[in-house]
Amino acid sequence: MADLSFYVSPLSEEIREEGRAEGRAKSILIVLGARRVDVAHATREKITACRDPELLRRWLLRSAVIATAEEIFGEDAPSEQ
Repeated sequence: MADLSFYVSPLSEEIREEGRAEGRAKSILIVLGARRVDVAHATREKITACRDPELLRRWLLRSAVIATAEEIFGEDAPSEQ
C-alpha cells in the first residue's frame, strides 16, 4: 500500500496554502482587470507577494468596489509599510 502521509503533513499543508494565496492574488488581479482598474507594477507585486490568506480575502472583497487599485490596501496600508 502506498504511503500517503505526505498529504497530511505540515509541508503538504504549506504547499496548499501557498497555492490558495496565489489563486486569491490572481483573482484580485482578474477582478481589477475586468473592472478596467489600472494596476501599477508596484501594486501588482504587493498583491502577488502577499501570503496572508485573510489579508488577501479582504483585498479581494475590496477589489470589487474600489475606484483605484491603490485603494485595495485601505486601512491595511500603514501597518504594512
